Amino acid sequence: MSSKVVLKTKGKSAKGSKPSDDKSTSKILKEWSTWTMKKAKVITHYGFIPLVIFIGMNSEPKPSISQLLSPI
Repeated sequence: MSSKVVLKTKGKSAKGSKPSDDKSTSKILKEWSTWTMKKAKVITHYGFIPLVIFIGMNSEPKPSISQLLSPI
């Protein structure tokens, strides 16, 4: 779908080496991992308590919502 843009540089370089691909790949990997961690943090932040309530409501014996939310 997307095409890569290859920039030709002046000067001597080893034949067949692509230093721009290595930099772009590492940059893309870093951006992707940062994006993933930010999304995981938000999902964990807003999803943990509802997950605990959901698991608690599906356990035996079935507690009422007030028993589940009370600290005792």
